[in-house]
Amino acid sequence: MKNFTLVILSVSAVLIATLYPFNFYFSDISLQYIIASFDNSSSFEDFVNNILLFMPLGFSSTAVLQRKNLNFFSKFLVVTFISTALSSLVEVLQIFLSSRTPTPADIINNTIGGVVGIICFYLWNSKNFLYILSSIENSRFSNSIRQITFFFVGYILISFLISILWQSTTNLSNWSLNHPLLLGNENTGDRPWNGQITNIKIADRAFSQNEVSQLLDNQNNLNTTQKYLLADYKLADNNIFQDITGQMPKLLLQGNLSNVKNEKGVTLSPSHWFKTETPPTLLNKRIRKTSELTVFTTVATANVNQTGPARIISLSRNTLNRNFTLGQQTTNLILRIRTSITGENASHIELNVPSIFTNTNFHKIVITYSKAKVQVYIDKLENSYFFNLLELIPREQKIVYYGLSFIPLGIYLGFLSILAQKRYTFNRLLLLFAIILPSLILETVLVIYSGKSFSLGNLIFGALFTGVTMLILKLRASRLFKQQI
Repeated sequence: MKNFTLVILSVSAVLIATLYPFNFYFSDISLQYIIASFDNSSSFEDFVNNILLFMPLGFSSTAVLQRKNLNFFSKFLVVTFISTALSSLVEVLQIFLSSRTPTPADIINNTIGGVVGIICFYLWNSKNFLYILSSIENSRFSNSIRQITFFFVGYILISFLISILWQSTTNLSNWSLNHPLLLGNENTGDRPWNGQITNIKIADRAFSQNEVSQLLDNQNNLNTTQKYLLADYKLADNNIFQDITGQMPKLLLQGNLSNVKNEKGVTLSPSHWFKTETPPTLLNKRIRKTSELTVFTTVATANVNQTGPARIISLSRNTLNRNFTLGQQTTNLILRIRTSITGENASHIELNVPSIFTNTNFHKIVITYSKAKVQVYIDKLENSYFFNLLELIPREQKIVYYGLSFIPLGIYLGFLSILAQKRYTFNRLLLLFAIILPSLILETVLVIYSGKSFSLGNLIFGALFTGVTMLILKLRASRLFKQQI
């Protein structure tokens, strides 16, 4: 009865966390609309939250099934089905909530959470844990150096797989296709910017320094990069609202028509700002595919004390959901780029370029993004700022990310060391080498992939998660064996 109550509480927690405040609307819903509603991507934060949310359900459901005469495989199938079914129901219901967005990846992540709950139950339950240990000790694998080596190779492969997953967290594949392009404000109209914009160019590739130099010196000399341009708005021309490439929707004025245009560009303020007629789906789709970006613009602020940050250029739905934003926070240039690690609002890692808006002069700004690397150029090639998202992950996030990466490896290594404990020399070498290996692989791969600096602190941090987890598992195994004796 107690375990069944835990299942009910787990399901209730899922429903409240994913559907509250339950303000459903069901008017004019079609199958096409439902299918289109699932075109959303998940962030790394969502990945973590979805796994943690369904772990209690997997744990409590397994505890209930423990009373039934079912083998492990049957329990696994039942709990997996329950997790997938509940997650699918939640995602469909989120279509009818204005405050929620259904995401196909969430169903997979929720199911993984249920499976992790099963594993946690078997590790927590002394009887089941002891049975697993006895099976490992008495298996033919424990006497075979070849089989032990095979499982160790699997350990290395999992480490490389984790490093690949880390690389994917800096992709732009979670960009929404439905965010409009905005100039001078947020889509909600409550983050206005006072200033002028002369032009905007957006490409789906990170331009080289030579190409950036062309932009800064003579933005019309782009013969080698024209095919990568997705948008080109020359706001000082007569056709100020139309994209020259013909690929992007027209810009529509929001607010008062007076005093919008002058010979240098468009003037933006709380009373007049711009929004594309329809979302620039092609732009969002191409950048989502390449995971690269170049934005060029020429702007001048009218007030060096604007905050919000005040939105200069934004691809966003509202103040909490965006693909990209270039803004002003007093004299600083603020940059937000949506990736899995920066979140749906791209605010987990907000890039700050200091002392750009110290006057009301025009500034040419070029921003490039590729593989976690952000390069910002102001007016000239020599005046540049470099950021690497992987080096800027907040400490609290890093603890969670490293825990998710290295705790499972620590569990794997704990069981592997039990399997190899009869091979004393091999076991000692295994522990000395294997604890540091996953962290070393991850750090090395990320340095090669993104150009980040090698961090001894990250190396030790990951090794601590792996080693401490392995030690806890081995101590628990030793204590259970002693109790059995």
